[in-house]
Amino acid sequence: MIKPHGADELKPLFVYDTEQHHALNEEAEGLPSLLVNSAAAANAVMLGAGYFTPLSGYMNLADALSVAENLQTTDGLFWPVPIVNLTNDVSGIGDAKRIALRDPNVEGNPVLAIMDIDAIEDVSEAQIDTMAENIFGTLDPEHPGVATFKGLGNKLLSGSIQVLNFSYFQTDFPDTFRTAVEIRNEMVERGWNKVVAFQTRNPMHRAHEELCRMAMDDLGTDGVLIHMLLGKLKPGDIPADVRDNCIRKMVELYFPANTVMITGYGFDMLYAGPREAVLHAIFRQNCGCTHFIVGRDHAGVGDYYGAFDAQTIFDDKVPEGALDIEIYRADHTAYSKKLNKVVMMKDAPDHDKEDFVLLSGTKVREMLGQGIAPPPEFSRPECAKILMDYYQSLDK
Repeated sequence: MIKPHGADELKPLFVYDTEQHHALNEEAEGLPSLLVNSAAAANAVMLGAGYFTPLSGYMNLADALSVAENLQTTDGLFWPVPIVNLTNDVSGIGDAKRIALRDPNVEGNPVLAIMDIDAIEDVSEAQIDTMAENIFGTLDPEHPGVATFKGLGNKLLSGSIQVLNFSYFQTDFPDTFRTAVEIRNEMVERGWNKVVAFQTRNPMHRAHEELCRMAMDDLGTDGVLIHMLLGKLKPGDIPADVRDNCIRKMVELYFPANTVMITGYGFDMLYAGPREAVLHAIFRQNCGCTHFIVGRDHAGVGDYYGAFDAQTIFDDKVPEGALDIEIYRADHTAYSKKLNKVVMMKDAPDHDKEDFVLLSGTKVREMLGQGIAPPPEFSRPECAKILMDYYQSLDK
């Protein structure tokens, strides 16, 4: 199986030893605590789950700036997005070197992790802007990623962490949330060696379904890892439980047994386009996947990125040998009326726009809200039913 990024073995920061876990929870109750923001909490979950191997905790300012500007830490580790713990208020910490990080997303704010503080650094507005502009390619406050990042705070806490729980992801999504450790173990159990990963924050329509099939066929893989984001999204995006139901129904009815793993990961969407695509590739390599599908406007939002910027970044900014995972480059996929099947549009040069079944996201949402199923060439009727029920429930 493919090696993790920057290490021979996964480095999950979750404390699995029962006695040590209990002792740390008891210790945490006597430590100064910091209520982290959702972004820092999601970083802790990803670190705990092994997705961010080989990182040992939150980056310091020098590393965060180096990653933002040069896609590598100060010691040369290739990494596309700063993994930071930013906050506005450190008054409750004092001069403590060891603190409890508390979860903002769970009632009662339980301890999420214990952190050994290496440094607390002031970050200037100019430095925040430098990071934001490099990560997102813009400083437009209307960009949801920029708005979130610039609101995290200007006190940066760096240091290693020991993770004690996986926030709400394990309890809210017990059948779907999986750590990188668990995914690797299941691949071994299934006898999978060559695996392609598919990233999604949306329900999967016919085009996505067929794209997974195309990738499996073209690459000759043992299976596909459908890996959905379970964390925070921008307003208007479809909730994770609804997406989960759609994807499970599609796989149950339309894929052969033992060809698909349906899983999810505990992270908030960044909407960082190309940079986020590279981060996605890294943690899919850490899951054990050999290939990763990068499609049109991958991890994008609005019109901030070119249609294939998330593919060209792997040519322009990822050094040779920096990643072991290989990228499967996908064009826009749609149902061809001429060929009676879903195709990549680049593979149908003799087609006009009218030869495809094309619907905008806005049009699909309008149809679903009115109880009208999109055409079966666009969406499986069983999946459309789940989405119609969801959209119609919003009006009640």
